[in-house]
Amino acid sequence: MADSKQLILVDGSSYLFRAFHALPPLVSSKGQPTGAVKGVINMIRSLIKNNPHSNIAIVFDAKGKTFRSDIYQEYKAHRPPMPDELRSQIEPIHKIIAAMGLPLLVIEKVEADDVIGTLSIQATALGIDTLISTGDKDLAQLVNKNVTLMNTMTNELLDIDGVEKKFGVGPGRIVDYLALMGDKSDNIPGVPSVGPKTAVKWLLEYDSMTGVIENAEKIGGKVGERLRENIDLLKLSYELATIKLDVELDFKISDLAHAEANPQQLFELFAEMEFKSWVSELEKSGVKADPAVNSGRGNSDAGVTQSETPSAAALQAAPDTIEYTCIASVDALDTLLRDIDSRQFVSISIETMASHFLDGRILGVALSVEAGKAFYIPVSHQSENCPQQLTLETLLAALKPMLENASIVKPGYDLKHICHLLQNHDIEFQAIKSDVLLASYVLNSVASRHKLSDIARYYLDVGTQDLAELLGKGRNKLSPDAVAIDKFSDYAAEKADLVLRLSRFLEAQLALTGHLAGLYKYYELPLIKVLQTMERNGIRVDEKSLAQQSEELGQQLEVLQGAVYELAGEEFNLGSPKQLQTILYEKLELPILKKTKTGQASTAEPVLQELAEAYELPKLILQYRSLSKLKSTYTDKLPLEIHAVTGRIHSSFQQAVAATGRLSSTDPNLQNIPIRTAAGRRVRQAFICDPGYKLLAADYSQVELRIMAHLSQDPGLLNAFSNDQDVHKATAADVFNVPLDQVSAAQRRSAKAINFGLIYGMSAFGLANQLKISRGDAQRYVDRYFEKYPGVRKYMDETQALADEKGFVETIFGRRLYLPDIHAGNGMLRKAAQRTAINAPMQGSAADIIKRAMIDIDHWLAMAELDARMLLQVHDELVFEVREADLDLLAAGVKFRMSSAAALDVPLIVDIGVGDNWDQAH
Repeated sequence: MADSKQLILVDGSSYLFRAFHALPPLVSSKGQPTGAVKGVINMIRSLIKNNPHSNIAIVFDAKGKTFRSDIYQEYKAHRPPMPDELRSQIEPIHKIIAAMGLPLLVIEKVEADDVIGTLSIQATALGIDTLISTGDKDLAQLVNKNVTLMNTMTNELLDIDGVEKKFGVGPGRIVDYLALMGDKSDNIPGVPSVGPKTAVKWLLEYDSMTGVIENAEKIGGKVGERLRENIDLLKLSYELATIKLDVELDFKISDLAHAEANPQQLFELFAEMEFKSWVSELEKSGVKADPAVNSGRGNSDAGVTQSETPSAAALQAAPDTIEYTCIASVDALDTLLRDIDSRQFVSISIETMASHFLDGRILGVALSVEAGKAFYIPVSHQSENCPQQLTLETLLAALKPMLENASIVKPGYDLKHICHLLQNHDIEFQAIKSDVLLASYVLNSVASRHKLSDIARYYLDVGTQDLAELLGKGRNKLSPDAVAIDKFSDYAAEKADLVLRLSRFLEAQLALTGHLAGLYKYYELPLIKVLQTMERNGIRVDEKSLAQQSEELGQQLEVLQGAVYELAGEEFNLGSPKQLQTILYEKLELPILKKTKTGQASTAEPVLQELAEAYELPKLILQYRSLSKLKSTYTDKLPLEIHAVTGRIHSSFQQAVAATGRLSSTDPNLQNIPIRTAAGRRVRQAFICDPGYKLLAADYSQVELRIMAHLSQDPGLLNAFSNDQDVHKATAADVFNVPLDQVSAAQRRSAKAINFGLIYGMSAFGLANQLKISRGDAQRYVDRYFEKYPGVRKYMDETQALADEKGFVETIFGRRLYLPDIHAGNGMLRKAAQRTAINAPMQGSAADIIKRAMIDIDHWLAMAELDARMLLQVHDELVFEVREADLDLLAAGVKFRMSSAAALDVPLIVDIGVGDNWDQAH
């Protein structure tokens, strides 16, 4: 191997765990987990593509204990056993790497890090540049003028300067740094309470770990005591964190050149794993299946009957044939319905002209009974050369028995919308058992992945027809009903086909993790009907009140605008950031607190809020923006959202949008109406009930803090909530060291900011800004808080460590939130992901709890003889409309079901409010 050729050493074990934990699960039709295989090989293929002239070797940890376990029995002892679904993927990965012609290195009694370290030293001695691809920060100690580190997840490159910038110390002090901090993932003890900042501070002051030990008596406070008490553990930690650089290897650097890849073996391995696109890639290069080898691609599967259990059988492998048929006769429809009845299975997709769910005009219905075979029945198309169509009445009359037959499994995409469309025609869709949208969402709630086309591309590796292309652009753009019927029929039938294939595939993935399957089956699917009913109920608004508010807001905006112009000394467009920037920073010469990415002085709201503390003009601008948004978003717009027939506003509640599991409200969004301002509360006053009825609002009290107490098991928090104390007052008493009965209102406000700020990952800097105190005081508050509530600190540290290791966090109920930016090279993105890691389990658990409560309450209302209905869900609050005579029964029933929706180690408290409008009830 020529000395000039770069060597890339891949930490295969790091790749393996990142791929397994950070990507949604995949399973072949034989039940073999394949997600980690695909992830690892995809990363290696990308590495080869981006570095075509480098030699690449893949290094994995060997089975069994290493020499570090001999030194310290607790080393990695707390790690759970490798999951079976991951262990089963190691051999296929090794086989594929070997078939790719890449050196595969697995050395007994040492870790992959030690092999990589030894090889990097040998390469440096030969003057060979080395790139180490890993997600493990420990390997930063290997960086030198010839060795660079590349992050597995972000492709961030770290040279000597990069290591120092990232960690605060250079490569030569990384072992000291790791020893002082310890490493939770490897169970390296370190010095208790020493984090990155303290470790860097000591190393900058005392040069090395040895220097820190020599000066231990000079270091004050509790952290100094802990250092002095743990000198032996610190020395042990140093030994454990040091990468071995002299592993005995029976090969040389020159042996790491690539061998020729074996395309036939790769074809068979990719086919076995059902990686269709890679198989297709090899086929295009001339590789063909060996007839003697069962490639695992199989035949297209027939429909699932009641006696069959859906498995992954459908599915990454494409069906052998595609057959999409347009049905335009009663006889053909009858034949299809008999087939459906015999199978007891059919997927459904309904095409509509875009409009409100209460008014959707049905263009046709697509059905599929087996992979690759689907039908479209048009009813309202108006394109040229359109064949004779069935009438909508004829079609729905024929479909109604099947649609209302709960024993026939009917997968769909967004079944809530389908239920609305059918209920508009007096058809009650039964039963809700399979929704591709929600299955995808439960598997991986990270946004932007849940369009049907995106789900098909990700899981089935299938591209889909784009409606936008069928419609065209500009002056010649068509409406959906005017597209040529043969093209539209194929487009619609394909959707039903993909729904069928994806429903089986995704539910097979969910079945691999019982907790996710449980969330899907017992939370998300039952919630569909609850939300659909709530959406159809709608809520009444007072148009006259909103009109009056709009007029008054308009007058206030005019006054504010005049005041702004007077202070500015000229008129300008208040909605223009550029013009405002000129006024604030050039004309008035206000201090520039922050710049945009393009280097311009920022006029963002947080900047204006800070400026408003000292200057009147930014304060008026903020008031103007707030009132202007309220007027344009609510008082002007809400009357336009009133349905012509019902006289009510019917918001849509989306299940598959918020990554944490929270519901979101759209068209209009009723969850963001301000409640802390008088103007915002006036908007809520316009939400009213029918005569003879009341609005009842039921709101969880401090639910996320209660979940924090449950998750952290901190004795102080558990005691406060279990004894029904005012938790903010209790926190103030602890943090400010005063008796509970002497806590001032200001101290309680500060404690409240700390309680809520910390669960949202707020730093001392953020707390200082919020409380308008110095950063030093804020840090002291935070330090005192964690001294009083050490369980919270422990929970936060362990959660961040798990998030860093796994790439996701989980709620109490097992809902999984992936954190793609947890290893981002961009510090702001990475810190935001770390804050999310702390808060998401609480916010997500709260979302799960209220969903469970909604399902229970809906079931109870259906059985109880109450004149009451659920209207809205706003984060931790439910809003009902109830006849006055039934008010007490509803209040008692709702409170009981909400407070018993989860079994936490602290009580769930529900506050009930009643009024003639939403503001009064809240």
